[in-house]
Amino acid sequence: MTSVLNRSVTSSSTASEGASPHAYDAGLLLVRVVLGLTVAAHGAQKLFGWFGGGGLDGTGQFFAQSGYPAGRTMAVIAGLSETLGGLGLVLGILTPLAGAAVLGTMINALAVKWGGGFFAPAGVEFEVLLLAGAAGLALTGPGRIAVDRFLPGLRAHRLVYGVAGVLLAAVLAALVLLVRN
Repeated sequence: MTSVLNRSVTSSSTASEGASPHAYDAGLLLVRVVLGLTVAAHGAQKLFGWFGGGGLDGTGQFFAQSGYPAGRTMAVIAGLSETLGGLGLVLGILTPLAGAAVLGTMINALAVKWGGGFFAPAGVEFEVLLLAGAAGLALTGPGRIAVDRFLPGLRAHRLVYGVAGVLLAAVLAALVLLVRN
């Protein structure tokens, strides 16, 4: 009787301590899709002028006014980073690299908007949220509902891949910020 009771207590406490792997995968999928589509839409604003964006010309002028050299080139880089990084997160493909693309862009966005404080309309809370989400996904991986699951070497997400992605984003963002006036 005691062993049955102990087994029952052990199994119920284990089940209540955490969600199932399927719940984690579903949660990661939801975060990836919402964050990824949001960032990809911002990239499309920069590249194509979709969704009320400035396109390459308007975004290029903004980058030049913000102190970046070659504003149009910077608009292409930011637009591609957001679009491809966002879509990579949605699909869960090369997730550490996709997260790094979004993270690096958001570091630069924070630098540009930092003087506006934290809260909207000129604040940075949106960029902080996207930055944290991208870094979190780079570190945790996409879950099992992702293209990465079918790629050799990425089937089992490794923390080292996520850390490398975050470091890559930080270094490249810092280099871009160094060329900014």
